[in-house]
Amino acid sequence: MSASYPPYMNSTGLISKILDKIKVAATPERFTQDFLSTELGFNGGSARAFISFAKRIGFLSTDGSPTDLYKQFRNTNTAISTAAMAEAIKKGYSDIYTRNEYAHNLSRSDFEGLIMEMTGSGKGNKTVQAVIASFEALKRYANFNVSASDIVHQKDNEDDVPEILSSDEDVPKRLLSGDIDLNLSYTINLVLPKTDDVAVFNAIFKSLREHLLRK
Repeated sequence: MSASYPPYMNSTGLISKILDKIKVAATPERFTQDFLSTELGFNGGSARAFISFAKRIGFLSTDGSPTDLYKQFRNTNTAISTAAMAEAIKKGYSDIYTRNEYAHNLSRSDFEGLIMEMTGSGKGNKTVQAVIASFEALKRYANFNVSASDIVHQKDNEDDVPEILSSDEDVPKRLLSGDIDLNLSYTINLVLPKTDDVAVFNAIFKSLREHLLRK
């Protein structure tokens, strides 16, 4: 694979097949040729090019260990998975995105022209066609409207919302039965999370109104 060209595989039809298997197979400590052939079922020599291809898009580190992008791509949450692929595409095809930050929205002919400009290749060049087909194969798994890190951050903020507990369990049942005329008061200690996200505080006070401040 020439370093002057963006990431590509000559057998572009294998890209989607391998990615589909990655989604359901366990994540290996290292993505090796043995894993590719034994666990994923791709024995042919043409499939081996996927390893270097995956390294160039940031799915694998230099030693073959899966990266966070690889793991996020496997997430059953479609939003996280497709956002991870979008980040992988932008990482692997960074030279293209330097020239046009909306490269994924280009027509095939305009995208081809951009690669020809970058590489100095002629129209119809087989490697250029392989780059285009590889890029399009990855695009089917991508959503460029949000980043995976943003989604994970939003989820973390939701998890930071504290659980509000009442102290009813600490009150003897005979006091709650009405046999004794007793007025009870509650002291609630609320530990707020360290965040600048207003939505988190809104969620806390909404919960207070709904569960503790009802008349």
